Amino acid sequence: MAAENEVARDDVHEAPREFDPYLAEGQVQHPDQTDPHFGHLITAMVTPFTKDDRVDFKAFEALAAKLVDEGNDALVVSGTTGETSTLEDYEKADLVRAAKSAVGDRAKIIAGTSTNHTSHDLEMAAKAERAGADGQLVVTPYYNKPSQDGVLAHYRAVADAADLPLMIYDIPGRTGIPIATETILKLAEHPRIMSLKDAKNDITATTEVLTKTDLEVYSGDDQNVLAWMAMGAAGVVSVTSHVASPTFRRMIDAVLGYDLKEARIAHSELGPVIRALMTRVQGAVSSKLVLNWMGFPINTDVRLPLVQANEAEQQLVLADLREAGWKL
Repeated sequence: MAAENEVARDDVHEAPREFDPYLAEGQVQHPDQTDPHFGHLITAMVTPFTKDDRVDFKAFEALAAKLVDEGNDALVVSGTTGETSTLEDYEKADLVRAAKSAVGDRAKIIAGTSTNHTSHDLEMAAKAERAGADGQLVVTPYYNKPSQDGVLAHYRAVADAADLPLMIYDIPGRTGIPIATETILKLAEHPRIMSLKDAKNDITATTEVLTKTDLEVYSGDDQNVLAWMAMGAAGVVSVTSHVASPTFRRMIDAVLGYDLKEARIAHSELGPVIRALMTRVQGAVSSKLVLNWMGFPINTDVRLPLVQANEAEQQLVLADLREAGWKL
C-alpha cells in the first residue's frame, strides 16, 4: 500500500501545471512556461547593409540560417536592433520574406511592426501577415506618451489588424512610458496577445504578470535571463545572442533541466560579452562590429543617425571580450 501511495504522489508531482484564470481566492498561480509558442531563445536580428546603403539580403539570410543552426527558436526581423526606424516599409516586408526563405519551418519569424502612429501600425501588421510572418512584436507608442487607456486601445487595435500572435514590448527607457501592470493584465485577455518582451527591469511587476496571466514572458534585457527564467519566464529576446547563441542555449537548457550550477556557469561566461554588446555602443553597432571581427561576412555599416564605433569604443568592446577569454 505504501508503494502504491508513493506512485500516486509521484504522478501528482509530475503532472504539468497549466494556467488557471479561475483560481480560488488566496491561491497563487505557479508559472511553467516550458513549451512557449515562440520557443525559448530569440535573437532580435541586425539588418546588414551594403556599402551603398541597401539591405544586404545575402548577408541577412546567411545570418538568419547561422542563428537557427546555433539554437535559436525564433528571430525578430526589423526590431530595434534591426534599425527599424530607418527601414522603409517595403524593406521590412522583404526582410520577413527573406528570413522565411532562409530558415523555412526551422524557426518562427516575428516581424517588428511598430511605429508611434496607430493607423500605420495597422498597415504594417497586415503587411507582415501577407509577407508570411509568424508573429509581430509591438512596442509602446514612443514620443507621444499616451495614457494607459491609449496604450490599451493601441495594442488592441494592432492585435485586431492581423491574424498574428502578438508580443507586447515594454521598454520605457526607449518609449518614454512604462506599460502599467494593470494594462498588461487587461491586454492578456485578448486572444492574439500571447507574449511579453519585458525590458522594464521591475521584478515585482514581472512576477505579477507571470502569476496572474498566461502571457509567455521573455526577458528583454540579456543580463536578466537567468533570473527571469528562474521565476518561470519563457526565455529571452536577445541582442548578444548574435555572437553567443550557443552559450545562451546552454544556459536556457540548463534552467529547463533544473541544473542551476551549469546555468550559473553559462550566465557568468556571458557577463563580459553582454557588457561588450550592450553597454559600450548601440546594439546594432556592436553586433555588426563583433560579427565582423569573428569572420562573419557582414559590413559594419549602420544608417544615420547611428554611426559606427570609434576607436576608443572599439577598444572597450575588445577589452570586455578578452575578459571573457575571446581571442580576437
